[in-house]
Amino acid sequence: MWQATASACRKVTEETRSVNSTLSSLLSSLAREHGGAPALTLGERTITFSELDSTASLVADALTAAQIQPGDRVAILDKNSIEYFEVLFGAGRAGAVVVGVNYRLCAQEIRTLILDSRPRVLFVSPDLEHLSAELGADLLEGLTIVRLGPDFEIWCQAAAQTAGAWRPDATVAEDDVVLQMYSSGTTGLPKGVMLTHRNLSFTPRMGREFYGMHQETVNLLTSPLFHIGGAGYALTTLGQGGHTILVRDFVASAVLEDIQRHRVTNMFLVPATIDMLIAESKNREYDLSSIALIAYGGAPITIQQLLAAFAAFDCDFMAVYGMTEAAGTVTCLPPSDHELNGERSHLLGSIGKSLPWHEIRIIDPATGLEARSGLVGEVCIRSEQNMAGYWNQPEMTKEALDADGWLHTGDAGYCDGEGYIFLKDRIKDMIISGGENIYSIEVENVLMQHPDVREVAVIGIPHEKWGETVRAMVVPVAGRVVTEVEIVEFCRSSLARYKCPTTVQFIDALPRNASGKLLKRVLRENALEPENPQIVPNLASSSSAVRS
Repeated sequence: MWQATASACRKVTEETRSVNSTLSSLLSSLAREHGGAPALTLGERTITFSELDSTASLVADALTAAQIQPGDRVAILDKNSIEYFEVLFGAGRAGAVVVGVNYRLCAQEIRTLILDSRPRVLFVSPDLEHLSAELGADLLEGLTIVRLGPDFEIWCQAAAQTAGAWRPDATVAEDDVVLQMYSSGTTGLPKGVMLTHRNLSFTPRMGREFYGMHQETVNLLTSPLFHIGGAGYALTTLGQGGHTILVRDFVASAVLEDIQRHRVTNMFLVPATIDMLIAESKNREYDLSSIALIAYGGAPITIQQLLAAFAAFDCDFMAVYGMTEAAGTVTCLPPSDHELNGERSHLLGSIGKSLPWHEIRIIDPATGLEARSGLVGEVCIRSEQNMAGYWNQPEMTKEALDADGWLHTGDAGYCDGEGYIFLKDRIKDMIISGGENIYSIEVENVLMQHPDVREVAVIGIPHEKWGETVRAMVVPVAGRVVTEVEIVEFCRSSLARYKCPTTVQFIDALPRNASGKLLKRVLRENALEPENPQIVPNLASSSSAVRS
């Protein structure tokens, strides 16, 4: 397997620390080397690295003057913006911890995050003030609210009156937490993932060596900054002295115009946004010839989606796999492994190999031992990128990070003889029927090929004899009619009978959280209610009878 040894991990870490061990030192270095170069653009506004560095120092001064102590939380409720980075680097300079708040949440959910993180300061965008106003008097008391925009500029400039309040890196260490990002909460309440300066210090090298970025890179950022795929990915470009174009609200036509206008070279996209850009590109002609690389991830992608993307964009593609708890990218499938035909085309179903400073093992959950090549187990990661833990959740931290430093991802997968990793499912979503493991993603990939299926989710439901059987939750294409029997028979043409649905339910939409992640937990809970759909006639018994 392609992985870093312990000594190699230490060497990589020492090299990285000497250059950019904290966000503050990274920004100072960028301001010296690329001061006049554009760092961030949103709409008609662009700031240079020198300007970003100066404003970050003002933010640090202002926080220090406001008696914000190292380790105190400061929250930001905003869409993608230049101010987001000014707060991130400035708070990092002052030793504070930035809590990114998901603006897509409802007021009650935001209240839960604020109650959990207990920030001293809340930076809020004017167009999101209605959410902060509903936090409640108990939370607003003692909470300093800074309105972004002109008020933020005044607040920063006022800090100039306290020149010298902040001393460069005097109280900031690489192991200090700088960013607290809340998980999407697909299994319950979100958890605050604590990331240190050291965790984030690998992102510039990641951008240089794996995303092919350099100081001439123009990177388009569509992912929200409260996600690691937003803030973490942005650092891959900023760390090279490259230019990042921010997308505040995703509108496919506007994004394509940004690509054309700014001659964008790099993007990270989730499959859903790829589909939207492809659809819009058919409506009018855009010059997309500047694009060199599209990285994709964040959700499973079908071969059909990839083929459409290859046809629409004349550029390289790279699959990436990562998570908030590992501060971003863990594995990548490079452009050289994106072969449509031939002996290695199966690699399109892989998430690639681990980056050199990670160790990855596939652990058999039943024994706790490393699984043999080709056998499915839990994907576990050991790396200096691994989080410090979950905020105020010591037991959950122990479950996720074991005593030997392995992060248990909850993803089921296997590693082949060359070190390529293939994901099969989430451990909790795996269905065990009659002693056979059934991976919901495998069934979903087949059903997504049905011309009348727009979306599908597969879950396991209790069965008296087999323990569990497969249920397909199908969202049909608008205006199309498809039957339960058609769905099951279509599946049987590609999969063993025991993997095929014995129950089919047609629904209008799949339940998702504010981040767009599918909530299979909700589907499973609903499946236990009395009004379950009828079992497909004559299919449960026949599929149960054939277990091979």
